[in-house]
Amino acid sequence: MMNITLKENGPGLDRSNMAYAIVFGCIVVLGLPLNAVSLWTLIRRHSLKSPSAVFMINLALSDLLLVISLPMRVYFYATGSWPLGIMACIWITMLFRNNIRSSSIFITFIGVDRLLAVVYPLRSRHLRSTSNAWKASAFVWIFALVVNVPESINFSKSLYNCSASTCFEFPRCKLLRPPLPYFQSVLVFTMLAVNVVSTAMVSWTLRRHLSDSARVNNKMNVMLVFAMNLIMFIIFFFPLSLALVLKNGKNAIMPTVCLASMNCCLDPLLYYFSLDAFWKKKEDVDSSLARG
Repeated sequence: MMNITLKENGPGLDRSNMAYAIVFGCIVVLGLPLNAVSLWTLIRRHSLKSPSAVFMINLALSDLLLVISLPMRVYFYATGSWPLGIMACIWITMLFRNNIRSSSIFITFIGVDRLLAVVYPLRSRHLRSTSNAWKASAFVWIFALVVNVPESINFSKSLYNCSASTCFEFPRCKLLRPPLPYFQSVLVFTMLAVNVVSTAMVSWTLRRHLSDSARVNNKMNVMLVFAMNLIMFIIFFFPLSLALVLKNGKNAIMPTVCLASMNCCLDPLLYYFSLDAFWKKKEDVDSSLARG
């Protein structure tokens, strides 16, 4: 199974495919150093002392896994051929899907952690622990791997039943019906709804308790975290999820795939705003909220 090679009758060297190769190449050039430095900074300087740090480390790891899979997409769209086997195609595809799923969940976890810190500072102290954050992160990875099993089996059957196929594109192949056709779209829409509610609750709390919120350092950065979360979903995750639900063709889906891949280059901004708002003077923020 590992030694079977896909035939090299790729999509051809048209302008759209070269554009995809350029976009994916730019994502690699920007995303690899940004996420590598972010991951190193999170582990080195912040020592896993807060739930947000744990979620951000896992988010950066998810982005790195996506970035290291993109060079083969660049090669495929630049040359129109696939030099690796079916299993490599499956794993690279799964890395992309897992990034969308795990990123949407980890971003939501970051928002929920901030929600608990601002809206329920006292009642949530036992929930907002590093150990609970690690347990939640482990559950996300296990959940993603479990979902990958039926998807990988279905994907491999589709590739082997296809007499002439390439990775990422299947011009003369009718793919088998996926075991979970709307899973990713439902997940993204659900996480988006959670982020919208969290943003509204935090904004309402800060406006209602003006005297309390005035003691929170960098209130603007608090809301910027939630604004970044919503941007990630609305601009990067939502278009692809909508295209999958509508079952649009390649011309509609591929631009959304490129757009979704760009999220790994914007996530470091989320780390910056969260670090500036909550980690530099985290003790002061928590004590102010507790007194309120």
